[in-house]
Amino acid sequence: MEIELLLNNAHESLNAAEVLLESGFYRDAMSRAYYAMFYAASALLRAKGIITKSHRGVIAKFGLEFVNEGTIEAYYAKALSLAETLRERADYDATFRPTKDEAEELVEDAKRFVERIEKALEEMK
Repeated sequence: MEIELLLNNAHESLNAAEVLLESGFYRDAMSRAYYAMFYAASALLRAKGIITKSHRGVIAKFGLEFVNEGTIEAYYAKALSLAETLRERADYDATFRPTKDEAEELVEDAKRFVERIEKALEEMK
């Protein structure tokens, strides 16, 4: 149940990222794209019985538990880490002004990430 809720949150965040992107709110689109990835990664960790208490914890455990074990490709760990860095800049750096292309790239990465996590969850069943 909690895994389904986290995946639902991932999809809601992804949908919000797309709406924000289309509306020209690139910083907010990047933030929501990261949260889509964060919720998806959290769902995968929960499926393995792992609960983390921080964003950094999710990123670290995701790499240790799934990338290092060969379940998920390293690309996805790098994408998650980069997304978190960009999210922090978007949320806290008043001078950060991402371009439409930068925001689009992160939203596309988030889509691929969520799809890959859902595939991994299916494979775990």
